[in-house]
Amino acid sequence: MSTAVISLFDHSGRFTAPWAAAGYTCYCVDVQHPPGETWQGNVCLVGGDVRRFVPPPGPVAFVAAFPPCTDLSNAGAHLFRVKGIRALAAALDLVGAAADLCHRLGAPYFLENPRGQLRHYWREPDYQFDPCEYAGWLPDPEAEAYTKRTCLWTGHGFRMPEKRPVFPVQGSLVDKVSGSKNRANLRSLTPRGFSAAVFHAHHPASQPV
Repeated sequence: MSTAVISLFDHSGRFTAPWAAAGYTCYCVDVQHPPGETWQGNVCLVGGDVRRFVPPPGPVAFVAAFPPCTDLSNAGAHLFRVKGIRALAAALDLVGAAADLCHRLGAPYFLENPRGQLRHYWREPDYQFDPCEYAGWLPDPEAEAYTKRTCLWTGHGFRMPEKRPVFPVQGSLVDKVSGSKNRANLRSLTPRGFSAAVFHAHHPASQPV
């Protein structure tokens, strides 16, 4: 039985790409995937609510979670009063479900969100970074030479990976993504450089998968 990597609220599959290339069985769970399970090689796209996801049996190497930030990020703070308490409560419920699953699985994990309300309703993040700090892990570092302050809540032996920073010549990503129906997905894309760095920090080269 192969070792699994689980990525919650993951539509793009970017985070699991280096793990899948190394032979891990990867599960990307998101309501935007087709219902049920869609296999693409050793990557399983699980279409459904994270709160109903049943993890596969067997060992888990790593867990990542990217709960929706629309109703939590400081970028939308001016709309909090308009959206009301129910939007905030629903967003916090998803975070709580992800945190519970991360803790229960026992593998190193991080839960990611921009700077926002979680520090008030949960706790201060363990780490913060900008994508440009990890862009040096890419063959084309300028592709992620931008800022987008990101917070991580971590556990079970998570190790913050080595930084390979580049100057953020692209400026802030938040300022560059125009309004569209796909805006939330574009703004929440996991940086490839950070994904590569996390994989490098947590994948023992000698461990069979």
